[in-house]
Amino acid sequence: MAWNTQGGGGGGPWGGGGGQGPWGRGPSGGGQPPDLEEILRRGQEKFRQYMPGGFGGSRGIVLVVLAGLVLWGLTGFYKVNPEEVGVVLRFGRFVGYTQPGLNYHLPSPIESVLTPAVTRINRVELGYRSQGDNRRNSSSRDTAEESLMLTGDENIIDINFSAFWKVNDPEKYLFNIRDPEGTVKVVAESAMREIIGQLPIRAPLFENRQEIGDRTRARMQELLDSYGAGISVTQVQLLKADPPAEVIDAFNDVQRAKADQERLRNEAEAYRNDIIPRARGESERISQEAQAYREQVIDLAQGEAKRFTSVYLAYKLAPEVTARRLYIETVEDVLKGAQKIMVDPQVKGLVPYLPLPELGKAKPAPAAPAPAPQQGGSR
Repeated sequence: MAWNTQGGGGGGPWGGGGGQGPWGRGPSGGGQPPDLEEILRRGQEKFRQYMPGGFGGSRGIVLVVLAGLVLWGLTGFYKVNPEEVGVVLRFGRFVGYTQPGLNYHLPSPIESVLTPAVTRINRVELGYRSQGDNRRNSSSRDTAEESLMLTGDENIIDINFSAFWKVNDPEKYLFNIRDPEGTVKVVAESAMREIIGQLPIRAPLFENRQEIGDRTRARMQELLDSYGAGISVTQVQLLKADPPAEVIDAFNDVQRAKADQERLRNEAEAYRNDIIPRARGESERISQEAQAYREQVIDLAQGEAKRFTSVYLAYKLAPEVTARRLYIETVEDVLKGAQKIMVDPQVKGLVPYLPLPELGKAKPAPAAPAPAPQQGGSR
């Protein structure tokens, strides 16, 4: 053996002799475990040696209690980051706010602090999920159960949009809703489905998408305020609005046909707008000319009647003079445009009538051409 076995029972490897075991409790051949109470007693005795006045003294107990109180009090210091606000709770009840920086509250479990971020803009994605931190290099994954929606004219549309929100009331945000992000997501999807369900499919495809986003944001804010969520929706951004991928080709054909129909209808409308006003103007012109002619004929007839009455009254007063004057005026009117030839009855031997006007209208005879000069000398 490697150790000495002299002296009856012999000394073991622990240096014990006289048949004692390694723990000093008698022979080791019995295989008994160590006495834990004895080990604890020895430890306490050694600890008392380092305590002033002994471990059981009142001074030591006071020092231990004071040290514990100091350490417990130091646990009340906490830090609030610039984008956060401290919400102080006393026995679980809200008592006030603290600003960013180093602050102090009564140690737990008397008071505790929650620090929600109130200036950070949060984003909820509906209909897709971004993959990657860098937006330029990130890709998206569609989620059909969120993006497919029914429009007001019973068509299906695939919409991807994002909702941006922040905390405006930390107390309501912490105590009125259990899952803020999940609540905002459900409210955003519900509001968008409600707005899209009131519009035809042309509205999100071809018209102003910003108006749809604004209406959705207003509806989201109304719902969150009714929940007392303490959340402010800053923006709803409509990213994509397309027909479902399975029917997009057929949808494009239908849209092209509708565009042709609209174009032809606009051309017909333009032609109608051109021809109808002109026809109405022509009709108005003819009507006004007829009205003017009617007024003219009536005025002339009335004038002739008054003139005849005045002539009749004059004839009754002086029949011979009036008759002579009427004769002269009639002859003047008849001969006004006629060609007249005056023949003196005193001239004798004159033919009673000569066609003088016709002679005056006769063309003069053309002059004879001059003879051409002779060429060469005479013979």
